[in-house]
Amino acid sequence: MLVVEDEPALLTLLRYNLEHEGFEVGEAVDGEDALLMIEERIPDLVLLDWMLPTLSGMEVCRQIRRNTEAGNLPVIMLTARGEESDRVRGLDCGADDYVVKPFSPNELMARIRAVLRRLRPALSANVLEFGDLVMDLAAHRVSRADGAIHLGPTEFRLLKHLLEHPRRVFSREQLLDAVWGPDVFLETRTVDVHVRRLRQALNKGGGADLIRTVRAAGYALDPEKS
Repeated sequence: MLVVEDEPALLTLLRYNLEHEGFEVGEAVDGEDALLMIEERIPDLVLLDWMLPTLSGMEVCRQIRRNTEAGNLPVIMLTARGEESDRVRGLDCGADDYVVKPFSPNELMARIRAVLRRLRPALSANVLEFGDLVMDLAAHRVSRADGAIHLGPTEFRLLKHLLEHPRRVFSREQLLDAVWGPDVFLETRTVDVHVRRLRQALNKGGGADLIRTVRAAGYALDPEKS
C-alpha cells in the first residue's frame, strides 16, 4: 500500500496503523514522487492526500486513471474538505472513496477493507482460484484438478502474486520486488528459474500451461491460446 501525505505526524500515524493491520507500507510526500513509485511498483491501494506539494492529489488520481497498467488501482482520498461539492469532485476525478479529516483509524481501516473487498477481492480471500487451480492460503496448499501440487516457498509466493492479479503481465523487475522484496538485489534471470520451476509443477499432470511468457515484457497467469 502507498500512503501519499505531506504531514509527518499523520504519515507516521497512518504507517503505524496500517502495519499493525498487516499491510506493507510505502510512503511519498508529494504527487510527483507518488507517480514515480507507482510506475516502479504498483501497490494494492493508494491513500492519497488532496493537498500535496508539486502536484495535487486530484491530479495524481487523474494520472493514475490514465495509466494503462495502473488504471484500476484503488484510490482513497484523504482531505480536510468536507463540503459535498468537494466530495463529488474527488470522486469524479476517479477516487474510489473519500475520507474527511480528522478521521478515526478504525473508520479508515474499515473503508480500506471495504474498497479492497469490492475492487480486489483476491486480496481478502483465503482461497484463490484460477480455472482448475486452487490455492488455500490458510492451509498453505495448492491443487489443480483436485491433484496436490507441491511448491517451494518462493514458488508459492510467486504463484500467490500471480493469482492475486490474473492475466496481468509483470516484468521480471516487478516480480523481483513483489516476491523477493524491493531491498533484495538479485539478477532478473532468478525470476526465469523460479517461473520455470513453477510452470513444471503446475503442468505435471498434463494440463494446459497457465503461465504465459510475453516476449520482452515478462510473465502472466494467463493460458496460452492454442
